[in-house]
Amino acid sequence: MEQNAELGDFLRTRRARLSPAEAGVAPGGGARRVPGLRREEVAYLAGVSTDYYTRLEQGRHPNVSETVLTAVARALRLDDDEREYLFDLVRPSTTRPRRRHPARVQRARPEVHRMVDILNGVTPAFVANHRQDVLAANQLARALITDFDALPYRERNFARYVLLDPVARERYTNWDEVAEIVVADLRLQAGRHPDDTRLNELIGEAYVKVPEFNTWWDSHRVAQCVHGTQRFHHPVVGALTLHHELLAFPADPDQTLCLYTAEPGSSSAQALALLASWSAPDATPGHGASHTSRLGGTEREE
Repeated sequence: MEQNAELGDFLRTRRARLSPAEAGVAPGGGARRVPGLRREEVAYLAGVSTDYYTRLEQGRHPNVSETVLTAVARALRLDDDEREYLFDLVRPSTTRPRRRHPARVQRARPEVHRMVDILNGVTPAFVANHRQDVLAANQLARALITDFDALPYRERNFARYVLLDPVARERYTNWDEVAEIVVADLRLQAGRHPDDTRLNELIGEAYVKVPEFNTWWDSHRVAQCVHGTQRFHHPVVGALTLHHELLAFPADPDQTLCLYTAEPGSSSAQALALLASWSAPDATPGHGASHTSRLGGTEREE
């Protein structure tokens, strides 16, 4: 996708969502032909000329200062993720810090694997990178979501599972909410890593195969899946409402830990404890870890 067109679309969608009243400007006379703010109103709020802002929105301003970008972000009420995305879109490729990806396969450190395993039986946990490739997952996470370890290497991806696996639409009772925030995260990462071939391939495949994807992607929403509520319908333990939280690794800045927790004493906590017992490696035959792939809905021949 051409970067200047992305910039224009992003700025237009951001000003379209912001009303004059919200922005603190007089609505002016005459009928408004566009929803939200006009270009001249954004320019006024950012302290630049209308012509300057128009060229920026059209992608025709090659050298934009950080001061101007900050002013535009403030005028459009961008949050931290949106502001970073704006900067990623505007920075020339010659000045944007290159986020090079190692040629070798990316892996979680052994210490991280141990930590994830220690959490097994307590909370589902998995580790993913920026494109949501799952690098480590404990038994309980595989039982709750899907058995990532049983999938081919290139398919061990949380976003791919949510968007492209039909089972995910049944597993998440709030699938639309989960899928939409996944798409918002993919768009954010695409701005940070524009040259990531595998990320672009995943986005392209979802664009073709997921009917809802086009609408979500074209909305230009950008956000990280840092925390929230996910509601599950599990074939073994039934309904669960879980909170997920994303934690960063300072030593591995491209990797994050995703944890799922239930409200103490709730029916979801009881269901999660039952799932932990059911999927434990030492469970009785027919009720244990050997059946995790079937639990996750991705049973495959090896």
